[in-house]
This record gives sequence, C-alpha cells and structure tokens, in this order.
Amino acid sequence: MIPYGRQEILQADIDAVVEVLRSDFLTQGPMVPRFEKTVSDYCGVPHAIAVNSATSALHIACLALDLGPGDWLWTSPITFLASANCGLYCGAKVDFVDIDPRTYNLCPIALESKLQEAERTGRLPKIVVPVHLCGQPCDMPAIRGLATRYGFKIIEDASHAIGGRYLDRPIGNCEFSDITVFSFHPVKIVTSAEGGMALTRDPVLANRLARLRSHGMTRDPAEMTHAPDGPWYYQQIELGYNYRMTELQGALGCSQMQRLDTYVAGRHELARRYDELLAHLPLTLPWQHPDGYSGLHLYVVRLQLNHISRTHREIFEALRAAGIGVNLHYIPLHTQPYYERMGFKAGDYPQAEHYYSEAISLPMYSGLSQAQQDQVVAALSAALNV
Repeated sequence: MIPYGRQEILQADIDAVVEVLRSDFLTQGPMVPRFEKTVSDYCGVPHAIAVNSATSALHIACLALDLGPGDWLWTSPITFLASANCGLYCGAKVDFVDIDPRTYNLCPIALESKLQEAERTGRLPKIVVPVHLCGQPCDMPAIRGLATRYGFKIIEDASHAIGGRYLDRPIGNCEFSDITVFSFHPVKIVTSAEGGMALTRDPVLANRLARLRSHGMTRDPAEMTHAPDGPWYYQQIELGYNYRMTELQGALGCSQMQRLDTYVAGRHELARRYDELLAHLPLTLPWQHPDGYSGLHLYVVRLQLNHISRTHREIFEALRAAGIGVNLHYIPLHTQPYYERMGFKAGDYPQAEHYYSEAISLPMYSGLSQAQQDQVVAALSAALNV
C-alpha cells in the first residue's frame, strides 16, 4: 500500500534520539529549547513554545488569549477536529465560516459577511482560527484587517504549513496573527513523532503559553505572590496542563528541521509532476495563490463528477483496492454528530459540503518515488475509466 503520507527517518534522526537516551535528560533538558530556537529562528519570530501535540498548542493558545465561557471561536469547517475543539475545551462556543472554492481555506468574504451579522446580533467572535489547509496560506492581510475592525484575536492553525511562505515571509512569523501553531505529527512535513509548537511575537503571551504547558507553574520570583521560600520553590499561578514535549521528541525535531527546505522543495516537484500527469483527467487540480508558497502537506484533487460514470465512494474504494492509500481531508466539522447536537446541520456551509463530496487526497510525502507516483496516476486513471 502506498500511503497518503508518511515520515522519513534517517540515520541522523536515530543518532540524535540515541544521544538523548544516553544523556542525563529524557525530559526538561536542553533539546526542547534547542528545537524551539531552531523553529523560531527559521520563522523569524522571537518566541516558540513546544508542546506534546498541535492540539495542546491550540488549547493553550486559546487559554493565553483568555477565551472562556460566553466567548465565541470561529474556524473553517474543513479542518481536523482540534481546530474547533480547542474552543470547547475553554468553555467557549464554536461557529464556522465557509471556505473559498479555490483555496479551500476560510473565505475572507464569507468571514466579513458573517462578522457584519454578528455585530448586529452581539455575537462577535473573540478568536478566529484560519487553517492553512494542505499547507497553502490563508489570505492573512484580509483576515487581519477584519480583526482590527471587529476586535478579534487570530490563531493561525498552520499544522500543515511549516516551510511554506506568504508574501515571501515564512509562515509562522505571526505578522498577521497573535499566535501560530505547528504540528509535528508523523504524517506532517517534519516530525517529532508527536508534538506541536505555538509561536508568537508577544513576550507576555509567550510567558503564559510556557506556564500553561506545565501545570500553570512558575519559578520566576517576579511572578510569585511572595519571595521564594528557597531555591527549590515554585508557585502555581493558574490552572495549567502537563503538555510538555520530551527531549527525545525535541532531538528528532531538531534533526528533521535540517531537511525542511529540501522536503518542501521535493513536495513541490511531486506536485508539479502530478499537475502534468493528471491534466487530462476529469479532475480539478490544486490551485496555488500567487502570494503564497505552500508547504504542500497534502495534494487534494476534486472529482468532476458530472464527467465521471462512477461515484466518489466507488473511485475512492477502487484506489484503496489498487493499493493506493488515499484519504479525505476533511469531513466538514459541522456534520459530525457532536456538532449536529449543537444545532449545526447539512446545508449550513455549502462550499465546504461541495468540496467534501468531491475531494480525495493523493499520496504526497518526501520518500514518494516517481515510479510510485506513476502507479498512483495509473490507478486513478483506471478508477476514472479513462
């Protein structure tokens, strides 16, 4: 089976992890801060806080921005569950904004329209979470302009997008957002096994993010209610969580980061080749906005079903039967039973639902060979009866 995505682990990665295993620190040592600095330097942002998953990063990002009961978080319906669930973890309410039909990202026009209505009804969001789907950046200047006008905070969910750029600046530099979140899950562009990171330009936010990932504790006397009892002393300032990243993950992440640009360039070459090989098929191929350079975590095609004699499901199952591990990113969140019980229903976000009815994620990862890519294309052609 050719999977839709997978990690590449080289000897250098193994050596980096083994070195930690032989060291004095398996957690809370020097490697996680080194990983944080590697990513922050790459993105050109002063603060990076590593955690055990991107879900954890989204959660503490919401907490650091004081999201709570009575507040609203808005995000795209085409994303993984965590982009919305992070708001629910804080006791807030969640709503969605339909997607742009070309980029599949949160649509700024739909966002503006929804904000105008929310202002009239007193239901403006406290936080908006634009998701850089497949690695393609959202229209961040437009979203930032709306944030300035309507007073909401921005968390970029860049789980798919490390190594990408927007307006020739690295995704993650937080020029247009308060916090950006990365994922280092094994199918992502670089991996730390499990892991995530929150980046920000704001030192106050950075300090709170670091505190929230470790039980809400501080060892900084300036943050304490009284002078320390001794050098052993710490205080719990607020309720936090054990979201720390291990030294093993930090070492793997540092090693992988050395190949980030190579990985993204390789994905672009694979995408270019897919574009050529699939151009004659009844498919809508990914469109890339000229202002962005995608991390290309995913290569999503949409079936032109009016030109195809088989259904979406039949084509998906035919590809799986042929040994092609295709996937679908994502099922619209508002159609999940948990969210339907909140009152969401089919028809609420038509662009997202139309996308879902046609989308298939083809294999896209660093180790995918041209021969394997040819196998994917042949299987897709056969499934389409072309």
